[in-house]
Amino acid sequence: MADSILRLEALEKSYGALLVTDRVSLDVRPGEIHAVIGPNGAGKTTLIGQISGSLQPDAGRILFEGRGVTHLPMHARARAGLARSFQITTILPDFTARQNVALALQAHQGHSFRFFRDVAKDEALNEAAGRVLADLSLASRADIPAGVLSHGEKRSLELAIALATAPKLLLLDEPMAGTGREETDRLVEVLSSLKGRYAMLLVEHDMSAVFALADRISVLVYGAIIATGTPEEIRNDARVREAYLGEEAA
Repeated sequence: MADSILRLEALEKSYGALLVTDRVSLDVRPGEIHAVIGPNGAGKTTLIGQISGSLQPDAGRILFEGRGVTHLPMHARARAGLARSFQITTILPDFTARQNVALALQAHQGHSFRFFRDVAKDEALNEAAGRVLADLSLASRADIPAGVLSHGEKRSLELAIALATAPKLLLLDEPMAGTGREETDRLVEVLSSLKGRYAMLLVEHDMSAVFALADRISVLVYGAIIATGTPEEIRNDARVREAYLGEEAA
């Protein structure tokens, strides 16, 4: 589609004889949350890796804002506006939440990393970091060491770090992983508040979160997309029910 911010065209990825990504085509539109769901081993994280640039597809094309990025390295895609959050949090535990975001802001602005004492004195940088944290409902935790935040707060901080890079598209790889119900509900609220401001490709196992957030859902099974549609269409799709053997996605 011409108005897609991200478009995948017949992506393929194999490891030896194992076909992990089987001619996957999908698109993400500006401001929407497009979720990718599927059973363990379906190839979801491998797909995210190809989009972010940490993995190279064997065939197919990746278009970002109409531009081919299939062979661009990860850092070039990040600079173009693709930001990825990982299954495992990637924060600096001894630094405060504000300092983590300030470092991300500094890196995005193209400055080399200076000794952190200098960064900590940069009022403009720290004020900007505070605004990002407030966006993620972390303002009250700004000056707490990241290592002592709750697991859900760490996931929100990781998202704040991603937002500090001024992304056009967020690649969210299981942001609810390891969170309890209360923290999951809070993350759903945070992502809902960002909806419309950022396009998001969401890989997630928590079906209640997926159906609460997604505008469209693609179902990946054995590396292939078997259905794409609205949450209601996916909920009522017989192929999805069969693929999930009667589990939550049905």
